[in-house]
Amino acid sequence: MTNGSENSVVIRDLVKRFGKFVAVDRLNLDVRQGEVFGFLGPNGAGKSTTIRMLCGLLRPSAGQATVAGFDVAHKPESVRQSIGYMSQKFSLYNDLKVIENLRLFAGLYSVPADAVANRIAWALEMANLTGRENSITAELPGGWKQRLALGCAVLHKPPVVFLDEPTSGVDPISRRQFWELIHHMAAEGVTVFVSTHYMEEAEYCNRLALIFRGKMVALGTPSELKQRSLKGELLSVTCEPLAQALEVLAAAPGVLDVAIYGSSLHLVVKPGGSRVAELQRFLQEHGIQVSSMQPIRPSLEDVFVALTTNQGADTRSAEQ
Repeated sequence: MTNGSENSVVIRDLVKRFGKFVAVDRLNLDVRQGEVFGFLGPNGAGKSTTIRMLCGLLRPSAGQATVAGFDVAHKPESVRQSIGYMSQKFSLYNDLKVIENLRLFAGLYSVPADAVANRIAWALEMANLTGRENSITAELPGGWKQRLALGCAVLHKPPVVFLDEPTSGVDPISRRQFWELIHHMAAEGVTVFVSTHYMEEAEYCNRLALIFRGKMVALGTPSELKQRSLKGELLSVTCEPLAQALEVLAAAPGVLDVAIYGSSLHLVVKPGGSRVAELQRFLQEHGIQVSSMQPIRPSLEDVFVALTTNQGADTRSAEQ
C-alpha cells in the first residue's frame, strides 16, 4: 500500500433518502491513496447506494463527498472521468469478442488513439487474457468474465476504482485470482474501494468499514476489528442437537451472544476462568451432548454478527 497522506475519497455526513427510507445515514469516511478499502455488509445495507453516490451516478440527499479531489454532487462528470467502476452484475457485451469489448470501452473512456493498442495489451496481460482476444465474451468462464470487466474498467488507468460486489457468483479460485489483481493495482498506487458481503474477502483489505442499515458500525483493519469488537470471550461449541442448544444457550447465564457457525455454535461469554466447565454442565443438565467446547480467536463473521446484533438491539430500544 502506498504510504502517501493524500485521501482519494473523503466523505462527510453523507445521506441518501428515498422518500422516508434512509438508505445511507450520516456516513463519514476517509480512504487513502493506494489503499484497498473494504465496504462490508449484508445485502441491503447501503453499500451499492453509497458507491453510486461516490461515482457521481446518484445525487446525495445531504452531506458532502469528494473523489479524486472532485465533489460528487457538483462535479459528477469530473468524478466519472477519474474513476473506474465495475458493478456486481456483469455489464459487458456478451455477443462481442474480448478485443471488441476492450476497444469499445477504450472509446467510451476517451483513451487517446495512439495509446489504445498499448492500453489494451496492458489490460489483457493484467487480466491474464492474452491469447483470448477473439473469444466470444459469452463463452468465457465466470472468473474470466470478471477479469475482463476489471480490465475494461481500468483501461484509462484511473486513480480510483470502485468495485461493487465484484466476485458475486464467482468460484473461490477465481475469486482469489481476482483479489491478486486488486492488490497488484493498489501496489501501483491505485485506490481500490470494494464492497462485499463475503467475510473471507474482507481479510484481503487494508481497512474495512462495516455497514448495517445504512450506518457505519465499525472501522479499522481486520486485526483491529477482531481485537476490539467483541466484549467477551469467544467459544466454539460442538454439540447435539444443535437447534435445541442454540435456544438453551441464548438464556444461559453469562452468555452475551450465540450464533450457528456451520455445524457448531459460537458463543460470546463474559470472561471467567470456569466459564467452559459451567456451560458444559448447563448443557448436559438440559439433555444436550457436548462433543467439544473451547476458546477460539474471533473471525470477521463473529465480529460482524456481534456488532449488527448490538446495533439491532439499540435500534429496537430507541423505537420503544
